[in-house]
Amino acid sequence: MRKIVLAYSGGLDTSVILKWLAETYKCPVVAFAADIGQGEELDHLEAKALSTGAEKVVIEDLQETFVRDYVFPAFRANAIYEGQYLLGTSLARPLIAKRQVEVAEMEGADALSHGATGKGNDQVRFELTYQALAPHLHIIAPWRLWSLSARSRPRRNRSICVWTRAMTTQQGTRPSRTLSTQPTFGGSARRSWTRTSSQGIPLVDGW
Repeated sequence: MRKIVLAYSGGLDTSVILKWLAETYKCPVVAFAADIGQGEELDHLEAKALSTGAEKVVIEDLQETFVRDYVFPAFRANAIYEGQYLLGTSLARPLIAKRQVEVAEMEGADALSHGATGKGNDQVRFELTYQALAPHLHIIAPWRLWSLSARSRPRRNRSICVWTRAMTTQQGTRPSRTLSTQPTFGGSARRSWTRTSSQGIPLVDGW
């Protein structure tokens, strides 16, 4: 690989992936983050990515595009999964992937990477967008490639937390926390269009 552009959120998973990509492929990694309303979650993101091994950090404000081209059409289509789950996070993935492809082209990268696991729908959202817009770029999905185990299965192979401590990557995470949440279009739960857990559980009533 010549250069990789990673869809980077600043959380534990993509921070570990950033370090893993740089070590495994021995090439520059550009961390791309899309601002779709995370608010304070973007604070110190650039410094964190650079300290974790990124050659460059690109943060772009996509809030207006997200609302105009994705949220409003979803409203008009009454796009509510199973009658209750507002599609905030899933709507954002194709937009993030689209802009990630554009950044990769501008940076002269030949590979794209994401932090979606190998068992969920996010990997499909990212990778179908990659393949539709840039079929010539390589796709690296670390969760399907590496030997690190999930945090819920720490005894299999090497756990992410153990590897992270070994790499002295400071993420400020608490082992007791089992849900990772993502606000979309609003940095707090009160202002969010929707807020969901990593398990797809709606935590805020968007209506």
